[in-house]
Order: sequence, then structure tokens, then C-alpha cells
Amino acid sequence: MSVLQMRPFKLGPLSWRLDRPPAPVNVSIMHLRADSATVSWEVPEGDIIIGFSISQQRQDGHMQRFIREVNTTSRSCVLWDLEEETGYTIQVQSIGLYGESQASKKIPFRTLKKTDRFPSNSSNQDDPTVQGLDKSRHLQTGEMIIIVVVLVMWAAVIALFCRQYDIIKDNDSSNNKEKAKPSSERSTPEHHSGGLLRSKFHPSVPSINIIEV
Repeated sequence: MSVLQMRPFKLGPLSWRLDRPPAPVNVSIMHLRADSATVSWEVPEGDIIIGFSISQQRQDGHMQRFIREVNTTSRSCVLWDLEEETGYTIQVQSIGLYGESQASKKIPFRTLKKTDRFPSNSSNQDDPTVQGLDKSRHLQTGEMIIIVVVLVMWAAVIALFCRQYDIIKDNDSSNNKEKAKPSSERSTPEHHSGGLLRSKFHPSVPSINIIEV
């Protein structure tokens, strides 16, 4: 009578592919600045990737940051708030439907000085950093247009107010002149009791004083 021996069943690499996606490849750093950098990577074709996870660490080990985003097909990420002339290392993981991949190889890089100027070329147009700067420029331009329109409207209101004020002032001055004329005309009869008119219509008679001796 033979005994049936049960051997353990191993799925091998297939089970790993069903659980987790492969690690990102061609991880690189571009568009270095004094306070920012852009990390990009690629994923093998045929794998469903729904996000990414980035581990950022200073080479001196003082600070470590994790960036995780899902529901995105982006293959690049901008690293902000970096310190100038500081060394960093990053690792990227792909997020699939059944978990995260293994971390990629550590990629070291070093930020620039604030005084260093980065070259402006056509390739920078694809950089999310440059795109963000362009958006901020557009926003600043729109805000300036709104400010100019508001200033023009205020200037028009002030000019209209000054014009109305001049008209009211002219009307008041003309009214004052009309009121001043009757008062001068009424001042003439007041001299009947004793003034120039009295001397004109009633000349004074010289008086004679008689002294008896």
C-alpha cells in the first residue's frame, strides 16, 4: 500500500507579481535648485500602477520625509523645501492594486547654492517646477490687471466727485453774490436818519447865536 505524500506548493515569482508591482527603474534627479529638485522614474510596461511613494533623507541622517500619492499616473515629483548645498538620497516605490513594490536603488544628489543660476532651456518647460512658476506668473498677471481696473474705477469716481464738488461750489458762490446785492441796496435808506442822503436832501441851516451885553 503506497502512501501519498503531499509536497508544498510554491507559487514562485508569479505570486509576487500578483501581489506587488515591480520596482521603478531609471530613477534620476533633474532640474536641481537651491531649495528644490525633480525626481523622475519609469515603470515596466503592462503593470497597473496607481501611485508612487518616495522616501527622502538627508545624507547626515538628520531628517527623513515620506511622500505618497495615489490615484495618479505621474512619473515625476517635485521635492520642495530643501536646504542649499545639502546632500540627500531618495528611493521610489510604485503603488499597485495589491500593494507597493520594493524600493528602488538609493539615488544621491546635492542641492545648489542660492547664488547659482540654473540655465534656461526648452527642456525646462516639462519640469513641474517651471510649470508651477508659469502658473504663478499667470496668477500675478491676473491680479495686476484686477488691481489696475480697480484703481481706474476709483480714479473715475474721485474725478466725478471733484466735478460735482466744483459745480456745488460755483452754485454756492453765485447764491452768495445774489444775496449780497439786496443787502447793499438796503443799506442806502438807512442813511435817511443821518448820513450822506440826509445831507443831500436836507441841507443843514447855519445857526446864529445872539449874545446880549
